[in-house]
Amino acid sequence: MKIVIKNGRLIDPESGTDSPQNLLLEDGVIARRTADPIEEGGAEVIDASGCIVTPGLIDMHVHFREPGREDVETIIGGSKVAAKSGYTSVCTMPNTDPPIDNQALVRFIKLEAEKGPINVYPAAKITRNDGELLSEMGELINAGAVAFTDDGLPVKSSVVMRRALEYSRMFDVPLLTHSEDLELTGGGLMNEGVNSILLGLRGIPRESEEVMIARDVLLTRLAQGRLHVCHVSSAGSAEIIRLARNHGIRVTAETAPHYFSLTDDAVAEHMSMAKMKPPLRTDEDRRAMIEALREGLIEVIATDHAPHSGNEKMQEMEYAPFGIIGLETAVPLIITVLVKQNRFSYLQAFEKVTINPARILRLNAGTLSEGSPADVTVIDPEKEVLIDEDFILSHCKNTPFMGMRLNGSVEYTICGGRVVYSRQ
Repeated sequence: MKIVIKNGRLIDPESGTDSPQNLLLEDGVIARRTADPIEEGGAEVIDASGCIVTPGLIDMHVHFREPGREDVETIIGGSKVAAKSGYTSVCTMPNTDPPIDNQALVRFIKLEAEKGPINVYPAAKITRNDGELLSEMGELINAGAVAFTDDGLPVKSSVVMRRALEYSRMFDVPLLTHSEDLELTGGGLMNEGVNSILLGLRGIPRESEEVMIARDVLLTRLAQGRLHVCHVSSAGSAEIIRLARNHGIRVTAETAPHYFSLTDDAVAEHMSMAKMKPPLRTDEDRRAMIEALREGLIEVIATDHAPHSGNEKMQEMEYAPFGIIGLETAVPLIITVLVKQNRFSYLQAFEKVTINPARILRLNAGTLSEGSPADVTVIDPEKEVLIDEDFILSHCKNTPFMGMRLNGSVEYTICGGRVVYSRQ
């Protein structure tokens, strides 16, 4: 199959390209990239006038719930949602039921993903037996795991975390850490502060996140491993990461669109639909996330896409699960909040969802260079989208962004040279 994408504004963070160019996709790769017209004979033609053309987006933190909760989401269903959202590669979290801690389950995810429209890369568990034993990392990597995480829970034991960092160093893979001191969190439901007092809800202090990031940073220095901090939400966490970088410690980090778009004010309006871990925090923290992204201190935007059924989410705040869906609102929030409201360049914004996660996970993706996989996303940055139930393809609708009007419409998603989503 041949596809010509013409008249678009090419945004390729790897090469620093931001200019009008045309692409020829052929035999699953980017065959040509040029400012000159491309012969269209026999090709499917996509006119990207008024659009930006980026590498296929990468989300290194999603929950597709399979195995165990196929009633909520499946690997194929989640892959279709990702394709509609502009993503051609995702990394799935292993806190399923059963958890992804053996070769058979890693292979199961890989096999299921082959039936879907995009690339799915499984992360496997750091530990087994409730955090007491390390998983067999070498075997899991051989089966196809690209990273390790106990996301949903921290690695409680410092000794186990040290051993995991040392063991993973042999394979040069990152540990993706869920940073939370469970004792400090207690039974908290939202950020600890003025709003938690006004709403009468138990709070989760920033220090619950920050203490564990500090511990893991020090253990990374000791073990000389690779640490990736998931869903950073507080200004203090960003400063700890800055100190780690200044001391040459191998630490990367991500934040999610909701942490640079919302504050804990949203809880009063949306209640359980704005309940997540770590929780939405103050405007100071929100602005700190934006500035950390701007300077590259936080290199990745990951959605932490976490579907929950309506029945689960509509329970009382205390009983509703943590988490929101994030794939379909990601591009509109990046365009609206970062580019339009905070004057990020397209290169600054989209490196966080293309080449940066590709480098961290060692994926052959995230670039529009000739010869690279033909994974491409076409976005109309001016087109307005209404976040409503018709817009959301996901089976679950648990989002605090419902009813918002944002800019940034995914027009086409192309994975491996095939159009896997078209808004037309």
